[in-house]
Amino acid sequence: MDEQPPLNQKNNPVPRQQVDLQTDKIYVVQQDDHIRLDKYIALSIPKYTRSYILRLIKSDCVHVNQQLKKPGYLVRAGDQISISIPEYETQTALPEAIPLDILYEDNDILIINKQAGLVIHPAPGHANGTLVNALLNYNSVQFSKVDRYGIVHRLDRDTSGCLMVAKNRNAQTYLNNAFKERTIEKRYCALVNGQMQKEQGIIDFPIGRHPTHRKKMSIHARHHRNAETHWSVSCKFDYFTLLNVLLKTGRTHQIRVHLAAINHPIVGDPLYGKNRNLHNQESIVQAHLKQINRQMLHAKLLGFTHPKTKQFMRIAAPMPDDMAQIVEILLDKGPQIFSI
Repeated sequence: MDEQPPLNQKNNPVPRQQVDLQTDKIYVVQQDDHIRLDKYIALSIPKYTRSYILRLIKSDCVHVNQQLKKPGYLVRAGDQISISIPEYETQTALPEAIPLDILYEDNDILIINKQAGLVIHPAPGHANGTLVNALLNYNSVQFSKVDRYGIVHRLDRDTSGCLMVAKNRNAQTYLNNAFKERTIEKRYCALVNGQMQKEQGIIDFPIGRHPTHRKKMSIHARHHRNAETHWSVSCKFDYFTLLNVLLKTGRTHQIRVHLAAINHPIVGDPLYGKNRNLHNQESIVQAHLKQINRQMLHAKLLGFTHPKTKQFMRIAAPMPDDMAQIVEILLDKGPQIFSI
């Protein structure tokens, strides 16, 4: 399989003297007249994802008739499109000795059990102490040569659990496409406020950026995308429910937004819900609930077809201690158990 090369981490143009370039050329034919530039490249070179193509265009790596164009430019018959592909990127993050809980590793992929509190990529306010820094410490030579350091999906900072990283560009291209085509099985467990009235359900409210709160997502956004979350009850307690969750799409904060939208926010979620039932609990339960400083959401399983062997695999991550302790205390109080 062809490889999807990297860009500068900030998506800025990489100085030509610092990289070796390969160039793809496309000639627009009559029947493809008036298709968006980004879409046309994606159709013509399917090994590159649409998001990667957008970053190429914004990084001045795409020329139409030797001129820079925007992603929305409508191609015309006879246009010559040149795409310069960086062979490697200059490293902007630095290695840091951050421990990785490795669940599975081979020559193509690495799957970790991400700890709560670990940010994925360096960003304003989180310049270091991220998963990227940890990966560079683990194997700087390998991960610095893969686009976005091999990261093919994300978990929120305070969500724990399974996270997969590609160790080479072939694996990254394959996994990027698998996530895009929604063939990856993503299962979570979540402790939510309130008792669910049904044993299972589907939430399919569209999700977009909150109209007034820049850090939140909302089902009432003006600009939104479709989202689908499947849930089933694992255990019911007096004032809480432990859920199994299957994520069909992968929108930002999707599970948190969807469960809050049906009035069952995740316990400890600082953005979408609070510990509403503290006053109803026995002292031992209250004490543990007060200590919770993150959403009780854990990515417990990834199921996927291996990028090289093409065998289907499932990798699971055990429930973290903070979540397991509160569930154990609630279990001691006599839940109604449907399935584990």
